[in-house]
Amino acid sequence: MLTKFTHKHLTWIDIESPTKEEMRELVNYYGIHPLVGEELLEETVRPKVDYYGDQIYLVLHFPTINHSHTGKTSQEIDFVIGKNFLITVHYETVDPLMEFSKMFEVNSILDKSNMGDHAGFLFFHIVRELYKNLSLELNSLRKTLSDIEDNIFKGNEKVMVEKISNVNRKLINFKKSIRFHKDVLESFETAAKDMFGEKFSFYARAISGQYYEVLNALEGYKETLTDLWNTNDSLLSNKINEVMKIIAIISFVTFPLSLIATIFGMNTHYLPIVGAPGDFWIVMGIMLTLMLFIFVYFKKKKWI
Repeated sequence: MLTKFTHKHLTWIDIESPTKEEMRELVNYYGIHPLVGEELLEETVRPKVDYYGDQIYLVLHFPTINHSHTGKTSQEIDFVIGKNFLITVHYETVDPLMEFSKMFEVNSILDKSNMGDHAGFLFFHIVRELYKNLSLELNSLRKTLSDIEDNIFKGNEKVMVEKISNVNRKLINFKKSIRFHKDVLESFETAAKDMFGEKFSFYARAISGQYYEVLNALEGYKETLTDLWNTNDSLLSNKINEVMKIIAIISFVTFPLSLIATIFGMNTHYLPIVGAPGDFWIVMGIMLTLMLFIFVYFKKKKWI
C-alpha cells in the first residue's frame, strides 16, 4: 500500500509491503538505484547505510514491546532520502509512522509549519518520533517493574521468577534490535554532511543524541531489573535455606527417637525395661527427655 504526502516542495512516500510494480515506478521516477529497489521488496536482516551521491539508503530496526501488529520483537523501516523526497518502506503497520502521517497531513493542509529546506529535515522529524516512541515503549515497563518489586517484598518470590525472566527477555530483544543503530547513525552523519551540507550536521548529531537517550534508559531499566533479580534470588535462597534448616533439625531430632523406638521394638529374648511395670511410660519418658535435651542444645547454639 502506497501513500503519498506533500508539503510545499517536499514529498514523503510511505509504503507498506511494497509490490514489484510500485517499486518499479518509484525506481524509474526518482532515479533510485536498481539494487536498492530490489532490496526494498524484502526485509533486511541487518541495519545498513549506502550513499549514492544524491540519495541515502538507510535501514533501521525499531524494537517493539506493546505495539507490534505481527508479534515480532522489532519493525524494520527502510529510508530512501533524496534532496526533496523521502521514501519509507516497512512490512507491517508502524504506529509512530501513522501518527506522524496524520500530523504531516494536517500541517500540509493548514500550511502552518516548516519541515525544512530538504528531505533530510523530514527524515530528522520522523526518526525523532520513532525514538520518542521507543522511550514510551520502555516506560511501559516501569509499572511492571514496580509491581515486581512490590510482590518480591510481599513474599511472592517464586512467582516473580517467571515475570522477571519475561521482562528480561523483552529488554534483551530491545537491545538486540538497536545494537547497530550507533554505527548506522554515525555513517549517516558522514553521508548527510556531504549531501546536505555542514548546517545539517547539528540535526544528524541530534538524532544520535536521541538514540543515546533511549540507550541510557534501556541500561537503567536493565540495571533495575538486575537488582530486582538479585534481591529476589537472595530472598528465595533464604527461604529455601530456612526450609532445609527446619528439615535438617526435624531429621536430627527424630533420628535418635526412631533409634530408641527401633531398639525397644527388637524381637530378642531380653530387652531392658521391657516387661517391667510402666515400661511404656519409661520408654516414652526417655524419648521425651532426649528430645528436650536436643531442643535445649539447639536453642543454646541458636540453630533454632
